[in-house]
Order: sequence, then C-alpha cells, then structure tokens
Amino acid sequence: MRKLLLSSASFVLAACLFCSCVNTREVTLMQGKFDTARLSQINIGVPVIQKGDLLSIVVFSDNPSATAIFNQAQSGGGSTSNGGGATNSAATAGYQVDDSGYVQFQGMGLLRVVGLTVGQLKDTLTSRLKDYLKNPYYTIRFLNSRFTMIGEVNHPGVFNIPGEKVSLFEALGLAGDLTFYGRRDNVLFIRQNNGKREFARLDLTKPEIMASPYFYLQQNDVVIVEATKKKIVANDQVTMRNITIAATIISTLAILYSIFHNN
Repeated sequence: MRKLLLSSASFVLAACLFCSCVNTREVTLMQGKFDTARLSQINIGVPVIQKGDLLSIVVFSDNPSATAIFNQAQSGGGSTSNGGGATNSAATAGYQVDDSGYVQFQGMGLLRVVGLTVGQLKDTLTSRLKDYLKNPYYTIRFLNSRFTMIGEVNHPGVFNIPGEKVSLFEALGLAGDLTFYGRRDNVLFIRQNNGKREFARLDLTKPEIMASPYFYLQQNDVVIVEATKKKIVANDQVTMRNITIAATIISTLAILYSIFHNN
C-alpha cells in the first residue's frame, strides 16, 4: 500500500513539474543592419519650454550684489508664492510657466518663455539684462521633467528625466526593460504638444527609430508597451495547467480512497 501511495505522489509531482516548464528564447531590441553614417547625421531635438513646466533660473554676473535682485530668495523653511508663477522655497524654488506661456520673473515682471529652448531663453535674458548687469550668464534647468512608462515593462511607473533629455533606450533601462511578453514592434507614445495630444507608434526592432522625433522623450510623455498574443496564450496555458494538476490530484485521491475503502 505504501508503494502505491508513493507511486501516486511521484506521478502527481512529475505532472506538476512537466506542466510548469516554460519555453524561453532570447529577445533582442533592434535587428537589422545599422546605417551608422546616416544615423550620425540626424539632428537631436532640443526640448522646448511648455506650459506647466517648472524652471530653475539662476542669474550670475560680474557684480553679485547687482545680480541678487534678479534671483529668487532662498528661505530655510516653508514655501511662498509671489502671485505670478514663481514659487520660493529651499527645495522647490522655480518659475511655473502659466497657461499663457509666461513666468513672473524676479525683478523683470512678465516674461514669455513658452516655445523657447534653454539657449533661446538665455539669449532673451541677456537682451533684457544687458543694461543692468555686466557679463550676465545663467544656469537653467527643468525641475519637473518626467515621463510615464506602463504596460509590459518590469518596473512601470513615473520617472524623472535625469537631464535635459532621455532617450527611449535610457527610459527602458529606468523601467527595468520590457518583459518577455512586451510587444517590441508597436510601442505607443502619447505626447502633449501645444495643448493637443499626439499619438505615435515605434518599432523597437528597427534601427530607424533613432531618427524618430519620439526617440528622445519630452516632458509628460506616456509610453505604453502592449502585450503580445503569446501572453494571452500563456495565460490560457497556465489555466489549463492548473486544471490538469487539480484533476490529476483529485483522480489520485479518488483512486487511493477506493483502494483503502475496499481493503
């Protein structure tokens, strides 16, 4: 009787191990031949300032005391608003771009910044400050640059852009790469541009994606990685495997019960 019981248990364990095996294969992002000469000639887009952006703008010059009037005050605690889009605090000081594309710049009043690159904003500041400061220069950063990546990635979520821009491959690295079931040939991008939503789809298996205007992510981009049909099939296989295991266990228990009951 013990031998029969051990044999039945071994059969159930073998069935579980057999059903749990999954076929794996190597997955690559890009396939095909790289035309490096052509790809190296592609101009990389420069991010522009959009409505809702939070900017850090610090002014320097040869006369620090004269420069101070054009810089936000840094306080040790709390936060205050000057009523025109600039927020002052030790941690989150910055200029909020309003719905009309302006910031209330320290010491200068309203300044239209929407649609400008960082370099263009520096030129604008120089033209406005040249009569007040000697050799002015600036550091300008985006304080709230982030993107969202969801779907078939290992770590979906909202991520801060570490610099002025981040490439799609860097973004995938931050999200832990695509899962085995992530669809690589049809990744969806949603971008806000001038108050309107744009939609685009990229094929990660093609080197040509490096020439796409969506290859470098912008503020508030949303990237959605869809699942392949294999995931649906895999889910069905898991369901069938569980049913098979349950049926095997029930059948084995029924046989054992019948044997013990008759004896």
